[in-house]
Amino acid sequence: MVMILTAVGIIVAAFVGFNIGGSSTGVAFGPAVGSRLVRKTTAGALFVGFAFLGAWTVGRNVIETMSSSIVPAIQFTPVASIIVLFFTGASLLISNLYGVPASTSMTAVGAIVGLGLATGTLNQALMFVIVSAWIVSPLVCLTLGVVIGRYVYPYLDRYVAFTTFNLQFIQFDRSSTVPRPFINPNASPQDIVGSLLVVLIGCYMAFSAGASNAANAVAPLVGQGGSLTVNQGVLLAVGAFALGSFTIARRTLETVGDDITELPILASLIVSVIGGTVITALSSFGIPASLAVSTTSTIIGLGWGRASRISTLAELVTPTPDRPDVAVSTGALVTSRAEDAPAGPTIGDVARGEESAEKPDETPNIPDIGAEGPADIDQRSLFDPAAAKRIVTMWVLTPSVAIIGSYPVFGFLL
Repeated sequence: MVMILTAVGIIVAAFVGFNIGGSSTGVAFGPAVGSRLVRKTTAGALFVGFAFLGAWTVGRNVIETMSSSIVPAIQFTPVASIIVLFFTGASLLISNLYGVPASTSMTAVGAIVGLGLATGTLNQALMFVIVSAWIVSPLVCLTLGVVIGRYVYPYLDRYVAFTTFNLQFIQFDRSSTVPRPFINPNASPQDIVGSLLVVLIGCYMAFSAGASNAANAVAPLVGQGGSLTVNQGVLLAVGAFALGSFTIARRTLETVGDDITELPILASLIVSVIGGTVITALSSFGIPASLAVSTTSTIIGLGWGRASRISTLAELVTPTPDRPDVAVSTGALVTSRAEDAPAGPTIGDVARGEESAEKPDETPNIPDIGAEGPADIDQRSLFDPAAAKRIVTMWVLTPSVAIIGSYPVFGFLL
């Protein structure tokens, strides 16, 4: 019976990893694939390679925390491990049904907390640290997004351009026996630098995803009386990531836009760097945290910070009739340059195959803070408030449901 339950646990863990790989590949390499810098197969291979690197190095700390520190490893019986993985997989299903980037890490920890409460073995001091990190990290991402959006983003957007190529960035000359690669002849030196940056940051996001998400798939099995070693757990998780990355991720890469935002590629890279760095730092300390929560918080901050440039700090504190409160639902990042200098392609543009507007010969000056009028701000919604409420609700609801649902199950079965 133990062997059967262990096999079932491995199958469920592989299913969880399969879904993580499918969703995370699109997040990491959506801009690169949409801009035709890399092919979907190349994106999958890069994601798997860097996710493995993140899981094998930093991710070990998170696996150790979730497999033996929140509750003692002895508590992860075969039945308990399957229950934890079930609730983790259920969170992925719920988030997919509602189109909300719910946190797999938070839900997995919630299920483990239910186990700890049912058995009286919960490490309360560690949970205080973890929950504190869950509160502080989104606030850090939000703050960084606001500062960059208000003071830095307009200048980056003025000088940094990204091109969506009609053909792949890397071409192959097949006139000889051995194909020879060459760079798309339409690429300027600025395009080459920007393109390499897009791909490198995609690799960095894959590293962060591996560091934070490997534990979600295999931590209960590693803690389960040594059913899997940490090395075996990492290999199982990354193998499942790979299966998802080369199958269901292909569809994710085709539809990288969502109802949260129409992000320009530049903005998506800023979001990736901030969100990935925060999660990698937390993972290095063994704290399980959500990449989706961090990146979405950064998106909100960037949008609000860019939109707030129409007012000075004094006007933001005390709005006047001609300078009302700055709404977060402004499409400021999409048209962050002046009206005659549209921004580069957005994630939605490349997903739909649309071409961005022509860039002018001369880039106009950037208006000072407080000088930009409403005409400079596109009314397309950068951030949908209704979507924001649904996302925040799911962030709180999914781990809460995992705790409330798993506690009686563990209490009855254990």
